[in-house]
Amino acid sequence: MPEIIKRNKALSVSPLKASQTIGAALAFLGFRRAIPMLHGSQGCTAFGKVFFVRHFREPIPLQTTAMDQVTTVMGSEESVVEGLKTLSEKNSPALIGVPTTGLSETQGSDVSMALKLFRQKHPEFDAIPVVPVSTPDYSGCLETGFSKAMEAIIKTVVPTAEAAGTQPGRRRRQLNVLVGASLTPGDLEELKEIIEAFGLRPLLLPDLSDSLDGHLDETDFSPLTIGGCEVAELQTLGDAAATLVIGRSMHKAADLLHERTGVPDYRFDHLMGLAAVDALVDTLQQLAAEPVPAKLERQRAQLQDAMLDGHFMLGLSRFALAADPDLLTAFSQLLAGVGAETVAAVAPVNAPVLQQAVATSVKIGDLEDLEQLARTHQAEVLICNSHGVESAARLGIPLLRAGFPQYDTLGGYQKTWIGYRGSRQTLFDLANMLLSLEKGEIHPYRSIYSQKPEVAHDATAALAAGG
Repeated sequence: MPEIIKRNKALSVSPLKASQTIGAALAFLGFRRAIPMLHGSQGCTAFGKVFFVRHFREPIPLQTTAMDQVTTVMGSEESVVEGLKTLSEKNSPALIGVPTTGLSETQGSDVSMALKLFRQKHPEFDAIPVVPVSTPDYSGCLETGFSKAMEAIIKTVVPTAEAAGTQPGRRRRQLNVLVGASLTPGDLEELKEIIEAFGLRPLLLPDLSDSLDGHLDETDFSPLTIGGCEVAELQTLGDAAATLVIGRSMHKAADLLHERTGVPDYRFDHLMGLAAVDALVDTLQQLAAEPVPAKLERQRAQLQDAMLDGHFMLGLSRFALAADPDLLTAFSQLLAGVGAETVAAVAPVNAPVLQQAVATSVKIGDLEDLEQLARTHQAEVLICNSHGVESAARLGIPLLRAGFPQYDTLGGYQKTWIGYRGSRQTLFDLANMLLSLEKGEIHPYRSIYSQKPEVAHDATAALAAGG
C-alpha cells in the first residue's frame, strides 16, 4: 500500500489535470444525439473544445450559456433557461447535459432551479431529458467529472424497477457496462469484442467507441453527437442480466444503478495485465455459461509470450507515471506484473483506488512534482499525457503518451490498452523504448586476450624487422 503524499504547494506548476467540466462533457458525448451545454463563459467552453478537437481530431458538439459580466453579478439562471430553449427548438436533442464551471459555481448559480423554471415556461420540451451536474473546475479532475456526470444521468434518466416494470435477468444476454474515463474509444471497441465473443450483448454507458471513434458519417454536419448509446436504451437497464463496472471511479454510479434497478454488478478496477483480464474473462464465462472462446485463449497465450520476451528489458526498469487515479493504478499494476518498478507516481487528485497502486508513494500534485521525483529516483521512461512532453525532454528520457489530452500525435484516442491484445502491445511499446536506451540488449563478447587486428599487424611487422 503506497504512502499518499498530499499537495503542499499553493499553486500548480505545469498542471497535470484536465478539469471536471471537461470530464462531464466527455461523458455526455457518449450518448446519441446528445449535446453538453457548459454553464459558464464562452472562454470556458472554447478552451475545452480546443482540447477535444485536438485530441479526437473531430468536430465536437459543445454549447455554452455564455455568462458575461452582467449575468455573473446579477444572476445567470435566465441564461440557462434561454440556452435550453434554443437548443430544444433548433436541434431536438435526445439528451442535454448542463455541467457547471468554476465561474458559475463561484457565482452561486442554481442550475436545478433554472431547470425548474425551464420546465414551467416550456412544457412542450418535457420529453427532452436535461441533466444538470455540479463540476467546478477548481476541484477534482477529468475522471471525477466523468463519474459525476454518469451519476447524474442515472439519477435523472434511468427509472426505478417499480416505475419501469423491469426485472433483472429478463434480457438474459444483455450486460450493462459502466465504463470509466480512463478507457479510450479503442479500449471500448476491444471490450465489446471480448463480451460479444461469449454471445452476450454489451450496452456501454457511455459509448464513446460509437461517437468518438473517428469515422466519417453520411451527413455533412450535425450539431449533435452522431453516435453513442441510445438514450431510450436507458429504460431497459433494469432488465439486464448483470452490470460490469470498469474503474473504481464509477463505484458511486454503480451503487446508484444497483439501487434503482436491482441488477447485480461485477466490479473491476481496470483491465490491463494478465490477472485483470483473466478476472473479466472468468466473470463472462460464468454469466454466459459458455466456454472461453479459442480466440481469447490464444490471445492470452500471446500475452504470456510477450511477458516472457519483454522481461529482459522491463524487469527492474524504472518508470515515472502521471495520470488520473484509475489509469495510474492500472499502469502501476501492469508494470509490477512484469517486474518493473514505479519510482515516481503523481495523480492530480486523491482517490481510494490509489491505495492499490504498486508504488512506494503517490504524490498528489503536478508535473513539476513528477519531474523532481523522476530525476531523484532516476526514472528511465515517463508515462503521461501530452503535457509531459517538455518534462520528458528536460529529463532526457522517452515518453509514452497515455491519457487525455494527446494533442501532438494522431490516433491516441484510438489506441487500445486493455484486454490481452492491448496489454501485449503496451508491453511491446515499453520494451522498445527501453531497447532504444540499449537496456536488455545483449552485446557481443570480446575476450581480453584477443588482439585487435591493427595491434596484431604491428606486432608481426616488428618481428619481421628484427625488433
